[in-house]
Amino acid sequence: MNGMNFNQHCLDLQLQNQSGLCVGLDPDLARLPEPLRHDNALACVERFCKGIIEATASYACAFKPQIAYFAGLAAEPVLEDLGRWVKTHYPNHLWLLDAKRGDIGATAEQYATEAFDRYQADAVTLSPYMGLDSLTPFLNREGKGVFLLCRTSNKGGDDLQMQMLNHGLRLFEHVALTAEQQWNSTGQIGLVAGATYPNEIASIRRLAPSLPLLIPGIGAQGGDLLATVKAAQTNFLINASRSILYASAKSDWQQAAAREAQTLQTAIEEARAQ
Repeated sequence: MNGMNFNQHCLDLQLQNQSGLCVGLDPDLARLPEPLRHDNALACVERFCKGIIEATASYACAFKPQIAYFAGLAAEPVLEDLGRWVKTHYPNHLWLLDAKRGDIGATAEQYATEAFDRYQADAVTLSPYMGLDSLTPFLNREGKGVFLLCRTSNKGGDDLQMQMLNHGLRLFEHVALTAEQQWNSTGQIGLVAGATYPNEIASIRRLAPSLPLLIPGIGAQGGDLLATVKAAQTNFLINASRSILYASAKSDWQQAAAREAQTLQTAIEEARAQ
């Protein structure tokens, strides 16, 4: 990145790839294409993830492996290999580790080592609720980024994120404002904001105009793409996982994934132009 901060790098890759699409990698053995099911589990996962990346790279600017899908299969070595492979073959795409870590001190240091050294991540998802010192080991890595959970796409996010605080902001808004005004001194912080709540995305963008947004909830979760793009405005990554990964369970699974990725990438750009 030649000294460039992560937030600018994220925006530059969107412009370079002419895409705001992030393809999530959530390999579920029960849903993988039939032609792959004859391999052992780890080989199947590796072939599937590489095949999805190869099929969709022309339409995406980022890939987001969800660590739980690999850890649940004891497939962390596959995730390590994928990170090295992506960095070699797709250096102009972001590799985002969805791990939702959050701890302090030496434990946070180990999580940073896991994300950035073991898995070669450009950025990692984190919980903000233990404060700045839980983020510092990640922010100490020059050029790397973090995406803080802010307004998540799940309904249960209402339990805490929508709580009104004494100063008149809801908790998710306080996270956005704090990240923008106090924590983002090195240009490394973005926010996770669900497409299922475009009005809240608009609030986040108002309070945090400079931060990149990682936006799940389009596709299988049914988020409104046009409303989401209008609310996010710029420097955003719209993540889709299941709708692309499992577009077909037959021998055309790569072609089907490519079609879904192309359709979504085109729709994002059309929404951006409106």
